[in-house]
This record gives sequence, C-alpha cells and structure tokens, in this order.
Amino acid sequence: MEPEEPEENITHMDASLYKAAAEGNIEVFNNNQGLQLESLKTLNHDNVLHVNLATQENSFDRFLSTIVFFLPLPEPFSSALISFIAIIKVKRRSNFIKQILSQCPSLLLQTNARGQTPLHVGARYGHSAIVKLLIKSCAKARDGDLEKLGTDQLIAVREMLRITDQESNTALHEAAGCGNVEVVKALLEFEDPDFPYSANKKQETPLYIAAKRGDGGVLSVLLDKSTSTARGGPHCRTVLHAAAMAGDARNKGNIREGGEFDKGKR
Repeated sequence: MEPEEPEENITHMDASLYKAAAEGNIEVFNNNQGLQLESLKTLNHDNVLHVNLATQENSFDRFLSTIVFFLPLPEPFSSALISFIAIIKVKRRSNFIKQILSQCPSLLLQTNARGQTPLHVGARYGHSAIVKLLIKSCAKARDGDLEKLGTDQLIAVREMLRITDQESNTALHEAAGCGNVEVVKALLEFEDPDFPYSANKKQETPLYIAAKRGDGGVLSVLLDKSTSTARGGPHCRTVLHAAAMAGDARNKGNIREGGEFDKGKR
C-alpha cells in the first residue's frame, strides 16, 4: 500500500468560532491572539471568510428586518429604512472582512474542499460590494490600489478572477448563475476583454449560464465587457438553444441564427 500523505495543518473551527465568523463578530477573533486564522477551517475546509460570505442573514440582520416588519411606516419611509438597513449590513460585513484580511491576507486565496475561494462564494451570493472589496484587497496585497493598478497588481487580480474550482467554475460562472448584474460588472472591470472564459465541467460558459436563466441583464454586460465570450454549451447546444429553452423571447430576438448576439438590437 502507498503511504498516506500527512494531513495538512488544520485547526477545526468549533461552534463558537463558526458563529463568530458567520455573524461577523470581529471581537471574538481580536480577543483570541493565539488563533492561527490561516489554519482555522471547518470540516469542509471553509475558512473564516467562506463562512461569513455564505451566511445570508445573521442574528443582527434578522433583528433589523424584524423592526422593519413590525413598524407601521408609510411606503416612502419604509423603503428608505430598508435601504438604510441594507447599507448597514454591507458595512458591517465589509468591516469584518477588512479586519480579518488585515490579520491574515492569505485567506483571500485559500480554497475550500470544493476548490472555491472567498471570491467564488461572494459572487455566488450576489455580494457586489464585497466582491469589489475582495478585488481591491488582492491589489493591495501587491502594494497597489485599484485606481493605479500596475502590472503586478493587475496580474494578481486577474489570476484571482480566473481561479477555477473543482467543477471548473470561476467566480464569473458563479455570478452568472446568481444573476447579479453588479457582481458581473465588478468581476469584469479589471479583466482582459479578450480573455476567453472557458466552459465548466458541465460544458457551460458564463454566457451560456446567463442565457439558460433567461437573464438579459447579465447577457448584455457579458457581451459589452468581453469580446471573446465563448458561445457554446453542452450537447452541441449554443446560447441560442439555452435562450430558447429559457423561453426568453426578447433574448432569442437578439441572437442571430449562428448563435451570435446582435448588439444593435439590445
């Protein structure tokens, strides 16, 4: 028998640390100075950032949502309060991620058991502001910033954008699947427009995924920002087949017979 590979250095995340990561409670991590964040993982190898980004709503968020639900406010005030609460939620999550990355920048590129980085998870759950923050953090890790990206910083950002998981999905595949236009825009802002995002193991490109969803907004952004977006799909299908199966008449009208989109009709 072949000798077993030694287990990598992992400290399994207990319930209290998992809860702190999910709820963005930075104090728990600040008060535990001996904690090695880069080795702290769940059984699925999710690190602190994976856990936080995969948590849609923590107890504080639920408390704020409950207040809005029970307050008898007229529509303009209710909408304004909901928007304000959404801003608070994003700010709390952003502050937590910034402080965690300041303690352990290597978490940014760590992958879980599925081969996914925190950027994959942020894109899947539609966190556009957080996706931008992760990209900015990647540039800063190379002593740069998004306003003045040098060659090294741009290469680092693009390398992170192109990381594929075990299903050959990039963060852009995940974003196309969730249908958040702002996330897709953020992921393509610093990407090479000529870079061809290839198909995943299901033979689906980001464009095919968006067409299958009938998502005209994401399709439009993909075509505007990327000049070499692959148009194929599984079983010899094209994006035209995907749009047809989605029953999206408007998108079918924007696709030429050969499977190309007619940008003039969008």
